Amino acid sequence: MPVAPEPPLRGDFATLAEAFDAAGEQLADVEAYVDGARRITFGQWVRAADGVAAGLAARGVRPGDVVAVMLPPSIDFAIAFAAIAKVGAVATGLNIRLGPDEVAAISARCRPVLVFVGDGPRPGGLPEETATIDRSTLQDLTLAPAPDGPAHRGAPGDPAVIVWTSGTTGLPKGAWFDHDNLRAAVTTAGAMTDPYDRRLMSVPFAHAGYLAKVWEQLVWATTLVISPTPWSVDDMCRLLVEERISVAGAVPTQWAKLLEQPGLTRADVPALRIGVAATAPAPPELVERVVERLGCPLVVRYAMTESPSICGTEPGDAPEVLYRTVGRPQAGLELSIRRDDGTEVAPGETGRVHVRGGCVMRGYWGEPELTAETLVSDGWLRSGDLGHLDPAGNLVLDGRVGDMYIRGGYNVYPLEVENVLAEHPGVDQVAVVGAPAEVIGEIGVAFVVPTAGGGAPTVEDLRAWTRARLADYKAPDRLVLVDALPLTSMMKVDKLALRARL
Repeated sequence: MPVAPEPPLRGDFATLAEAFDAAGEQLADVEAYVDGARRITFGQWVRAADGVAAGLAARGVRPGDVVAVMLPPSIDFAIAFAAIAKVGAVATGLNIRLGPDEVAAISARCRPVLVFVGDGPRPGGLPEETATIDRSTLQDLTLAPAPDGPAHRGAPGDPAVIVWTSGTTGLPKGAWFDHDNLRAAVTTAGAMTDPYDRRLMSVPFAHAGYLAKVWEQLVWATTLVISPTPWSVDDMCRLLVEERISVAGAVPTQWAKLLEQPGLTRADVPALRIGVAATAPAPPELVERVVERLGCPLVVRYAMTESPSICGTEPGDAPEVLYRTVGRPQAGLELSIRRDDGTEVAPGETGRVHVRGGCVMRGYWGEPELTAETLVSDGWLRSGDLGHLDPAGNLVLDGRVGDMYIRGGYNVYPLEVENVLAEHPGVDQVAVVGAPAEVIGEIGVAFVVPTAGGGAPTVEDLRAWTRARLADYKAPDRLVLVDALPLTSMMKVDKLALRARL
């Protein structure tokens, strides 16, 4: 077996603040972020955070207080986050795409004593009594003297981060994590992390993919190269080449557009060692083309706000495994597929996905009843996802609990249908929801964004396509052609909006 690499950051740290202090010393000259024309090393990051931490303390922020960051992915967000950790406060992120109702609901639940905001108008929904620090002031504070003495030490079980769900089933819920949770991410990374990786970062920093993974970044000395917004294939290609990216994530359509770039070969991206197919399954032919053209294997990762690490495929897995499954549990994580009564299902049978391990949240902030419904016996997290295990132990997702509909007495899981419809040459994007119907209870409605430049498919086309691959009752009964699918603030398809449209 290959020997696991040693992490660049040495030491045993009880809290994120201690890890930041060590990174500022041991990795002082290692680049931590690339944000357009701005660059910052780990040493500069921690030094800037010290100045902002002094500013927080001067404004009365104390250990255990909640402080929010409502900024776009940026070096400024990273500095604010580190400063919050250094004063022992609890960090949370507010996605800049959130609406006033969502901001107001989150503020009511976690009551932040202070919010880092942009230089524009005050965000709608933020209570008037909540103190703010705008971006210009944040940058000024980075030059202030550091606080006297070491960072707040705290304890491993202290709350460190609150991450808000995307709100696809209602208003956002706040999953909170202590320092032990954040440290656990270091060992779950597996093939995703090598020492001194340079990672192209495209997820919002308010997401668990950043907030719950910063300890991992520190330990492995990972450079995050922030992808410009909105995404463009030219930007992705340029950054892969110029920034010597070693880990890149993109949705399958973005990978496909990258392969259309003339002349792009492995020689242009020699550092690229692994790619991640995000949010949607990657067709086997796309996986093979990426390997052949760029010399880079694609992998899939499955996680959720409540458990930022769960499972994934590995380099060397067959393309069909990447397309049909989300792989096997990551190091330190366990999976169990169970019925609603808590008993395990038979092999291959669909049930609710349960996960257990060090990355699982401690609960929903300020919501003990909801926490008790989700964190069940023996440390298992009862998720809202449905799935089954294939004979090799790979998890196959079948959809969300609330998404399933019953057509003529048969359960239909929309994700399974969506994966099949996504292979149709006339379908660019698709979402399937259930709608009430007389006689048979519910029917499936497919919302489809047609492929550019091609003829739009008909409902008869899609029904025939589905019936050739799945049981006939799973074929969609209605087709709605749309220019784009509605998205939540976390860039997930907003099925509540689709159901409302019906």
